[in-house]
Amino acid sequence: MPDPNTPSSAAPVLLIRLMVGWVFLSEGIQKFLFPEALGAGRFVKIGLPAPHLLAPFVGLVEIVCGSLLILGLLTRLAAIPLLIDISVAIVTTKVPMFAKSGFWATMHEARTDYCMWLGSLFLLIVGAGSLSWDALRSHRNTP
Repeated sequence: MPDPNTPSSAAPVLLIRLMVGWVFLSEGIQKFLFPEALGAGRFVKIGLPAPHLLAPFVGLVEIVCGSLLILGLLTRLAAIPLLIDISVAIVTTKVPMFAKSGFWATMHEARTDYCMWLGSLFLLIVGAGSLSWDALRSHRNTP
């Protein structure tokens, strides 16, 4: 596997961080801007427990961890709750859709979810890359 800290790998890792971080940041903000459609109201609709507590919590996790990915700060750590978040989203929305609507309808609706899951897993594995706050912090701590 190529080293994500080499100059030739820095830009692709940055692009993945920006893509994944921006989608999670945007979705987290929208849970607060449109609570009936994307926040607590949606959580009620899909049957999640304590939707008026869970939706703001999930929104906050998406905002904080998405922002951390964009900055490249604590990237591997931030990827973990996002992997859990998107896994729950897939299980609670796409698995029932598959049973009801079939493979192709589910694949169409799940495209962003799968990209966010794979992107988060990628960042957990390779880290933030050399164009990040994580890299700056590690260079400062190196004797």
